[in-house]
Amino acid sequence: MKPIAALLFLAALPAAAQEPLDLTHPFEYADQPVPGYITRDNTPADNPITNLGATLGRVLFYDKRLSNNSTVSCASCHHQERAFSDNATASAGVAGVTGRHSMRLINARFSDESRFFWDERADSAEDQATRPIQDHVEMGFSNTDGDPAFSDLVERLEVIEIYQVLFEAVYGDPAVTEERVGKSLAQFVRSIQSFDSRYDEGRTLTGNDAPPFPNFTQQENDGKNIFLRPPNAGGAGCAGCHQPPEFSIDPDSRNNGVIGVIAGGTDTTNTRAPSLRDLVNADGTPHGAFMHDASFATLQEVIDHYNAIPAVVTNLDNRLVRPGNQPQRLNLSTTDKNALEAFLKTLTGTNVYSDEKWSDPFDAAGELSYVILPAESVECGRLDDDGQSYTTVSATGVPNVTYGLQGSIDLTHWTTVEVKADENGTLSAAVPDLEGNSHRYFRFIYPGPVE
Repeated sequence: MKPIAALLFLAALPAAAQEPLDLTHPFEYADQPVPGYITRDNTPADNPITNLGATLGRVLFYDKRLSNNSTVSCASCHHQERAFSDNATASAGVAGVTGRHSMRLINARFSDESRFFWDERADSAEDQATRPIQDHVEMGFSNTDGDPAFSDLVERLEVIEIYQVLFEAVYGDPAVTEERVGKSLAQFVRSIQSFDSRYDEGRTLTGNDAPPFPNFTQQENDGKNIFLRPPNAGGAGCAGCHQPPEFSIDPDSRNNGVIGVIAGGTDTTNTRAPSLRDLVNADGTPHGAFMHDASFATLQEVIDHYNAIPAVVTNLDNRLVRPGNQPQRLNLSTTDKNALEAFLKTLTGTNVYSDEKWSDPFDAAGELSYVILPAESVECGRLDDDGQSYTTVSATGVPNVTYGLQGSIDLTHWTTVEVKADENGTLSAAVPDLEGNSHRYFRFIYPGPVE
């Protein structure tokens, strides 16, 4: 290999509005701290969360090009600042509005329930991830009603060079497939977690849910007891379906007696619910209405519903039915209801609403900043035919795609030279070791430098 003739490096790339996707030091998704008392986990063995896989999932989650007219992304209906839900009753899609209210995605991983959607029609998060894309109303790659098919989306994405770069980094080749899209999105969604609530503080201090939490008010501790105890022991029985400490839904739960439809009508097929964590923001304001039809605007309305189930309907959970086939009547007092609401508000965390790892990686113009790739091989001190010492830097890229090789002596100031991957995807460059100008650190970037 012939070394680069001289150290005429191009200027480092200008600072971007958004932080680059640094694949040499990606955000920590795979090994985030999880409290020891959290044991439920629906992650499948064939799709564990990886830092690079979730990074790709993050880009896909926020990319509006995954809708047929490039106006709607997953994040259009699942907003980080709203616990990854929507404050609209029905979310806007490319061809109308959704039939159900947007479900919160926080802690979707930490549950025995592995099925997704309100009606559990998806077998897994991987299955769920691509269904909105293939919905005529939501994102419009349905292959019905004149819509393009998912294969058309694959063709769209596979010619976008930055996706070639990212899929290569995650999967070892740049091929875009429906399975890979679903797996990457599922990794990102499962990575969204919230365990820094006042409940978690109290649970850590006491070691279990039963004792009074020292960081709780008396009202909050009373509400905790009401939540945990069954109705025949002076409680509301909430824990029977919403299982602490994850506060995830029992997989065997059936309909909860809310049978409305946003557009009108009746629907008893809704049997799933998101975690009860982060129902409200830090000041107690709901992130949006509750239930699949957004029929309850406040936690008090939710509590009132369970206090007096309106009627025994088809598919109603038997835990909400009393002897003689009568609907549940808890007869909670106003004090009890207020205490239960106070406890539910302690399940809200803080970090999930602002952590950059779950934020939009695109800038206001819908563009990504550059991608940083590791230099996989660095060989120093080699000599050319003239006795010049040089360093050879290599990595795996996408065939015939232009990258930038950056060098630095302090990890702060970088100089850049253009390098094009060969037909096999090999990136390689030889940099002369000039006295006083040697570079100790190297990385590749995409896109390559611009003059």
